Amino acid sequence: MVELLPLSEIEPQAVEQLLDAAFGADRFARTAYRIREGLAALPALSFALCEGGALVGTIQCWPVMHRAAGGTATPLVMVGPVAVRPDLQRGGHGRTLMAHMLAAAETGADGALMMIGDPEYYGRFFGFTADATAAWDLPGPFEKRRLLARAVNGHGLPTSAGMIGPR
Repeated sequence: MVELLPLSEIEPQAVEQLLDAAFGADRFARTAYRIREGLAALPALSFALCEGGALVGTIQCWPVMHRAAGGTATPLVMVGPVAVRPDLQRGGHGRTLMAHMLAAAETGADGALMMIGDPEYYGRFFGFTADATAAWDLPGPFEKRRLLARAVNGHGLPTSAGMIGPR
């Protein structure tokens, strides 16, 4: 039986072990980790997927900000990581987590969504694009084509140049 739960109901060490298995222990060197360093995940948009009582996947969302050069600050929600146990990847668990988070974001997100991810996958299945992000910058290396965003819950996307960082 597959069960979606608030991530807050899962032991943090189990989440960390899943993330290590899915992304490797060197995951902390990634730019996405720099952006969300010191932040707490948003409880209303972060979920766990359990099957037979075992943790098989997680999705986390984070409160970030787009800060334009002119001083305008726009709240955003950073999506990710989306992690699935390696032996169960490609089984639809990631899609289930994303769909559940997007449904929650439609009424509960306090900003548009952004992520660093595969545009072919996240664009095709979930409507994320790089259309608004061309002038955005991150505090570390990244591929421009992989910086994606999606309007949600009435929140538009900034298109001006700006840096993404924690709120």
